Amino acid sequence: MEPENLTWLFLIGGTLLMLAELALPGGVAFFLGVSGVTVGLLRLVGFLSEPVSATAAWLLISVGLTIAIRPFIKKYFKSETSYKIADEDYEAMDQIAVVTEDLSDNDNSGRIRFGGATWQARSMDGRVEAGKEVVIRYRENTTWVVEPVQGSDPINQKLKKPERN
Repeated sequence: MEPENLTWLFLIGGTLLMLAELALPGGVAFFLGVSGVTVGLLRLVGFLSEPVSATAAWLLISVGLTIAIRPFIKKYFKSETSYKIADEDYEAMDQIAVVTEDLSDNDNSGRIRFGGATWQARSMDGRVEAGKEVVIRYRENTTWVVEPVQGSDPINQKLKKPERN
């Protein structure tokens, strides 16, 4: 390979890597590109005439930039993140489910349909037949503990909190 071709390879490749950062954000491609352009410029000036030394310099500069500067950039240019503490048990409480297999209060052999899946369940109040609606009260391991819907308005069936005087 001609020495000029290697120089242009570093310059063009480094520029392309820096432009690739627009499509693949994260900082690494940009640092690889900066080191490529730096090595290309050093080769144009006359330093790093050997291909092995140019490649070694590119590797060292790339690793140095990535390790030394990337944490500072991540600190000052924060990405958009959001956190949500998810408590599936809390969100499921007082929700209405449909019994798919008969429930009893003796064992966990029954099943309910909730959230697009069927779950193992048992009743708090005796036997509940398949097809009936139940209100989820809590979960014991992988078994939902439910009670039959009372009255005509199951949506208003919520746990009542004791009133304080």
